[in-house]
Amino acid sequence: MHARELVEVAGLVASNGPLLVAAAPQKSSAYLEQYWATSRYRFESWNRTLKYCATLSLEDPCEEFDKWVEIRAALDEIFTSEMLTRVWTAVLVARDRHWRSDAAEPLARNVLAAHLESRQRALAILLNAEGCSPAQAVALNRLRRRVERWTDVLLGGLLNLWDVLEFAIEPQRAADFATDLARQRSHPGGQQAWQLTLISLRNAFQTGLSPIAANPDANARITASILGCFPGELFDSTGIFKSLWLMRLAANASDAQGMISDLLRPNPHSGAPSPTARPHRRRI
Repeated sequence: MHARELVEVAGLVASNGPLLVAAAPQKSSAYLEQYWATSRYRFESWNRTLKYCATLSLEDPCEEFDKWVEIRAALDEIFTSEMLTRVWTAVLVARDRHWRSDAAEPLARNVLAAHLESRQRALAILLNAEGCSPAQAVALNRLRRRVERWTDVLLGGLLNLWDVLEFAIEPQRAADFATDLARQRSHPGGQQAWQLTLISLRNAFQTGLSPIAANPDANARITASILGCFPGELFDSTGIFKSLWLMRLAANASDAQGMISDLLRPNPHSGAPSPTARPHRRRI
């Protein structure tokens, strides 16, 4: 599963957040445990790649091209998937506060904190030009800024649920979008405003990303764990995000304990390339 698909999942979560907030927290924590464990695995993969990136010297672009493709995929994933991590954390916190529960907030905040730590390490690589050229750093920074703007857009759409501005990149920008969205919805035909926003979100990330996925299996399992927390009727409705792969992921997000054991088991073939091994391409 590619990072650009995680953007679509973030839109799905934001648009259907009210359904989850209104639903009482589940007694079983299997999906949340799967979310935490898979996110942990992905963080470790990212951090290995970032550590490896800092050791590279890309003086010969042709010689290091394959290595950079792998590194760029991981950096894209760190920045792009932050949108989903922030939006999902906001929805889980809003639900816990609505029900005066602590079923999900501590876990969600833990995942977000780890993601932001990886983000800071990635930003340090861009600022210090470690393992990447100035042109590559500029392209990644452009992607980061695009993700930040759209993250605040999605969080602005959730402000009618609860005060989740703490999860925005720029709280004022998210608040301004919430005001604009409320104004548009009050006009004739304004109910389509949010749907048009989500279509624009999807189109905004069709280009400008690495052609390969850094952690496709982990991305799919994270998506499965998130969708598993939503009421089943969500997948009976129509909408721009209804697709077979989403429905399959929702149906297959089971046996979380087995997945956790599998994810935490050392795997020499997973993760980022080591300094002694030439990276190989993964298929999306």
